[in-house]
Amino acid sequence: MASLVFSSSSSSSSSSSSFFISRARSSRRRFASSARISVRCNMYDSLRFENGVPPQPPPCIPVLNDPTMAELCPGPRCLQDGVGNQVSRLRIFSGTANPALAQEVATYLGMELGKIKIKRFADGEIYVQLQESVRGCDVFLIQPTCPPANENLMELLIMIDACRRASAKNITAVIPYFGYARADRKTQGRESIAAKLVANLITEAGADRMLACDLHSGQSMGYFDIPVDHVYGQPVILDYLASKTICSNDLVVVSPDVGGVARARAFAKKLSDAPLAIVDKRRHGHNLTEVLNLIGDVKGKVAVMVDDMIDTAGTIAKGAALLHQEGAREVYACSTHAVFSDPAVERLSSGLFQEVIITNTIPLPEQKSFPQLTVLSVANLLGETIWRVHDDCSVSSIFQ
Repeated sequence: MASLVFSSSSSSSSSSSSFFISRARSSRRRFASSARISVRCNMYDSLRFENGVPPQPPPCIPVLNDPTMAELCPGPRCLQDGVGNQVSRLRIFSGTANPALAQEVATYLGMELGKIKIKRFADGEIYVQLQESVRGCDVFLIQPTCPPANENLMELLIMIDACRRASAKNITAVIPYFGYARADRKTQGRESIAAKLVANLITEAGADRMLACDLHSGQSMGYFDIPVDHVYGQPVILDYLASKTICSNDLVVVSPDVGGVARARAFAKKLSDAPLAIVDKRRHGHNLTEVLNLIGDVKGKVAVMVDDMIDTAGTIAKGAALLHQEGAREVYACSTHAVFSDPAVERLSSGLFQEVIITNTIPLPEQKSFPQLTVLSVANLLGETIWRVHDDCSVSSIFQ
């Protein structure tokens, strides 16, 4: 009986202990819950009555993996317009050097030029500000470093820096005419290699890539520590010459100097594999040349002189005079870059040339135009190249 009472007493005691433990746990949970609620309410109350501001809901942190947030956080996807079409992240901006060419390139691509503000202060300093967002965009800056070379080069550098500080994904400097390209080696002691210096400036400014047209020498590409896409204006000029009624048997391609033989040979191969002639010259100084001899036969033929640029036209004019002396029937001058420093227009319009064919990589003032001049546009060439670079397609397969 005693054991029974002890057993009953033990059972009752155990049951009573379990009951109190359960109540204690429940009390702790209620206390913790009430404590959390009271803390939140106290915080909310302190926020609610601060500076007499009306009650506001507590701050909320959005859940990024919530499907309702997808349209607010598109991530790397392209933005969409109101119709649901994807908007390309390609952006094209123009400097003040050749805005007409940049507008033609944008028209070819079916888009508008980016909005940019460029001005000069009273002391000549250049100010650049982008008027639209380029964050995460593939930006192309069209700016030839033509005369005034120093002004246009500095403007390009500041444009690159503005795009870099605006968080552009990729910045490509589109330089239809690359100034300082002739200073690509040391021919005498104590000379600078300005082409390398300019390449360093463009790279350090923040450019990720460069697109150039008809560099003075291919070795200039090696001066850049960034990828360089080098395209040629030959296809544009060749298409124009093909439209003229000139018998292929009457053609001869002429290089105005020994340094341009490779360029002239490539041009002749594409021009019905025409024969090649070379003007042998000796240079006595900058913009000073003396023609010595002609290698090849031009008698009774239509001579097409090919060069990358025409500056003062001294070389090409003396070459044309020699070709006429050797019996050439007509002489055409073809060049990608028309620098046309004085007295180039006077020499080119003197009657030596049947036609002078150039491109618009450098803007040509109206006062430098003359009847024999034909200007071809490279906008389609540059536009197609820009699109292929943006779309990660091959460039050299069609333009070289």
